[in-house]
Amino acid sequence: MIQRNKEKKFVSNKGVTENHSRIAFRSDLTPFFEPKSIAIIGAVKSLWFGGLVTLSNLKNLGYKRKVYLVNPSYPEVEGIKVYPNIKEVPDKVDLAVIITSARAVPVIVRDCVEKGVKGAVIVADGFAERDEEGAKLQQEIVNISKQTGIRILGPNTIGVVNPYSGVITTPYPLGYKSIRKGHVALAAQTGIIGAQAFPFEELQYGVSKICDFSNKCDVNETDLLEYLEDDPKTKVIALHIEDIRDGKRFLKVAKRVVKKKPILVYKPGRTSESKKALASHTGSIAGDQKIYEAAFRQAGLIQVNSFSELLQIAKAFGYQPLPKGNRLGIVTITGGAGIMAIDTAVEWGLVLAKLSDESNEKLFRIHATMVGNPSDIGPAMPTLQDPITPYKKAIEVFYQDPNVDCLLITFYAFPGVTPELYVDMLKEVRGSVEKPAAIWIYGPSNESINKIYKALEAADYPAYLDIDMAVKALGAMYQYTQIKSKWGT
Repeated sequence: MIQRNKEKKFVSNKGVTENHSRIAFRSDLTPFFEPKSIAIIGAVKSLWFGGLVTLSNLKNLGYKRKVYLVNPSYPEVEGIKVYPNIKEVPDKVDLAVIITSARAVPVIVRDCVEKGVKGAVIVADGFAERDEEGAKLQQEIVNISKQTGIRILGPNTIGVVNPYSGVITTPYPLGYKSIRKGHVALAAQTGIIGAQAFPFEELQYGVSKICDFSNKCDVNETDLLEYLEDDPKTKVIALHIEDIRDGKRFLKVAKRVVKKKPILVYKPGRTSESKKALASHTGSIAGDQKIYEAAFRQAGLIQVNSFSELLQIAKAFGYQPLPKGNRLGIVTITGGAGIMAIDTAVEWGLVLAKLSDESNEKLFRIHATMVGNPSDIGPAMPTLQDPITPYKKAIEVFYQDPNVDCLLITFYAFPGVTPELYVDMLKEVRGSVEKPAAIWIYGPSNESINKIYKALEAADYPAYLDIDMAVKALGAMYQYTQIKSKWGT
């Protein structure tokens, strides 16, 4: 049986142990994210799951290096040569993607070691998350990793994505052909983080790296933090974890990394029911939630309460500068929504900015009803033949006011107004001002809303369909400003 830990313990000690002995050197995960060659081992016949799908995804994402298919049952598939064993591949292989039954995995990993493969993504499931037999199989591949140095990601994982190198290991079809290169690193113990489960192309979400640890028998969240610490493409790390198995090392590394870039963390397991479900998902032991939360605070991590918050808040860090303080300015076309946002702002550490006299005078000259914060253009709308120009001027006032540290802006999807108009407006009024803004979009047409959303994201403005989420993003950014100030970074 898998040994259970004591309920109050932060570091769990489960029977399927991880390779944490090799921590004298920095974690080099380059073979996973920038392999010079890839071998896909196992299922290669299906067009909806497996090696052919992974190969297609690699081509679509722009991977330019060699990819080999390995399966003893077929000499070729779809006109592509298939090798009977990875040892028969004529060239050097950096990364193996293993899509087979669990029982076949240990032998394949040993073959990879003989071939000189540096890293293996084990897509196969049926390990510690399944039963005692699976736990023994998982321990076997852990032992191979310890003895030989090959790094293992998974098992039970969809692996990694690196849009900068074109690497993607998921065996599921995406339905789209590109992922925007950006600055958000997404890591989780679930395939939901993957490109097959999230419309990255449609939403223009800017990604630097994606990693699904799943069972994390070897490569884990701490290894990835070390790898991302000096990654020039990554500005923010969004981390979903179900448990941490070497708490001391995690805290040490996280404290160091967070001085350079923010780490957002979401940990499920707040209820007894979800704790039980974790064990059957990745074989995780949840531990006491309050101890985790205290440890995250100690390390300077920004905690979020849902997977949606993790994804949506993180992108603001990838696009915008940090606020210098917590004074929030709100420019809205609906006064009610502006007022609703205030409660969330206060809960996330923000305060309403007090505008300067000069700013209020400028707003008065635009329209008398627009004075103050929130500044509401709604009452003036019936009197204006051109509502866009006054709106633009009001936003500019808030950008220029020295008493405003960050902005919440609401955009209405006016019929006939092009998304480019809003993008150009923001670029013009912002100028060289280093001040973050989050934009909430609403209106009577989902099509119009989505077009504006996509255009703003592509222009590096974080857009939101939920006004509270937009405010939370600004609040989280201020939290990181405080963390950097406290730690002298």
